[in-house]
Amino acid sequence: MSLKEDIYNKVIVGDAEGVKALTARAVQEGFTAAELLNEALIPAMTEVGQRFERQEYFVPEMLIAARAMKAGVEILRPYLVEAGVKPIGTIVIGTVAGDLHDIGKNLVSMMLEGTGFRVIDLGVDVPADKFVQAVRENNPQIVGMSALLTTTMMAMKATIEALSKAGLRERVKVMVGGAPVTQRFADEIGADLYAPDASSAARTAKEAVS
Repeated sequence: MSLKEDIYNKVIVGDAEGVKALTARAVQEGFTAAELLNEALIPAMTEVGQRFERQEYFVPEMLIAARAMKAGVEILRPYLVEAGVKPIGTIVIGTVAGDLHDIGKNLVSMMLEGTGFRVIDLGVDVPADKFVQAVRENNPQIVGMSALLTTTMMAMKATIEALSKAGLRERVKVMVGGAPVTQRFADEIGADLYAPDASSAARTAKEAVS
């Protein structure tokens, strides 16, 4: 089995230490960072996402796989920067104002990184003006908003309105998700994209920038 196959398999089973060690070894042996990212780490997270959608994997398995992938990406990051490898896009993401839940948002962030995005994670309880500022500073293609409480869902609408008021709405696609959020609600508030889970969020975002 090749080193790339080993890394791929260790991401899928969520062996973060194994991924870290093998990725470092692969770099030492002459594999390029881009090769390891595009031919081992990203395909592994794609497979994890597909297993989730087939209900072979659930949130805990996705989380440990995503953490394992992230361990490999951290090893590769300086080499990717040095080689000028560009991400497939930039996404600003956060849990909206009034909502302190972050497990789903963190999983989405890791899945997006595993798909090749540069992720600007604003954290939780993010007010509309902070999303606006982040869009100004980072020029993302997508703004991702999460809410787990029905009482905070309208903060998504307020953020979209704030982007419009700031003259930034046309520059970005808005993606929303979270347990109480539906496609219908996304349509009602004027969001461009809706994702019911982390796997579909990564796939939807990738399709939106391709």
